[in-house]
Amino acid sequence: MSRPIDNIDKENLACRVYEVTGYRFRDLDLLLESLTHPSLSRESAANYERLEFLGDAVLSMAVSEMLYRLFPDDDEGCLTQKRTALVRGSEVVEIARSIGLGGLILMSSGEMSCGGSDNPGTLENALEALIGAMYIDGSSEDYKNFIREHWFSRAQRMSSAPPQDPKTALQEWVQSRGWTVPLYKLVSKSGPEHKPVFAVEVSIQGHGSILGTGSSKKLAEQEAAKLMLKRITELPQNGASNPEYCEKK
Repeated sequence: MSRPIDNIDKENLACRVYEVTGYRFRDLDLLLESLTHPSLSRESAANYERLEFLGDAVLSMAVSEMLYRLFPDDDEGCLTQKRTALVRGSEVVEIARSIGLGGLILMSSGEMSCGGSDNPGTLENALEALIGAMYIDGSSEDYKNFIREHWFSRAQRMSSAPPQDPKTALQEWVQSRGWTVPLYKLVSKSGPEHKPVFAVEVSIQGHGSILGTGSSKKLAEQEAAKLMLKRITELPQNGASNPEYCEKK
């Protein structure tokens, strides 16, 4: 009995991936694995989870090297903050959407009907898996070229000064207006052990609450703070802009 995954035209899939990434896969089975959602695990022996684990590390390594060369005067702390900003889930998802990756991910009809092809977690995992597959399938320059194409301009836009983390920015912003300090609450922890997803809620008296997610409690707090900062600084009576980054004085 054939499985749904057996009916995939691998050559066509490889051509479509080449169109959006500029990379032509040699090992089509590896490519197929990198784009197979876990919802097809019953029909397919492999899905993208293992490659996503690898791709996450490969992306971090490549971005680290990029930042090391771009900012020769930055210390370890500054470089780490920049890397965290560049490889966080929201950035990866934005790039995945920009290349139309959702339309290439193979998943069950049930997952598809629930909007799985545009699910942020799915897009993040699939793009990292695709990067992991490039790392195995090609040369070091192949995956680096793809990462440079989509991350280099983002890195260049960062100043040589360390970015101010959103949690600190939010704290300073509310204190300058005499508001009560933000309160953070861990709401949930989910996902696999190698890539957990934390959900943290930040609330400010009189201004409601908002939820942020991240691969650690700290990153989830930062994401929640960033979203709250965006909300309160866009209030009509404030007319301020989001100070996500600040220059050294």
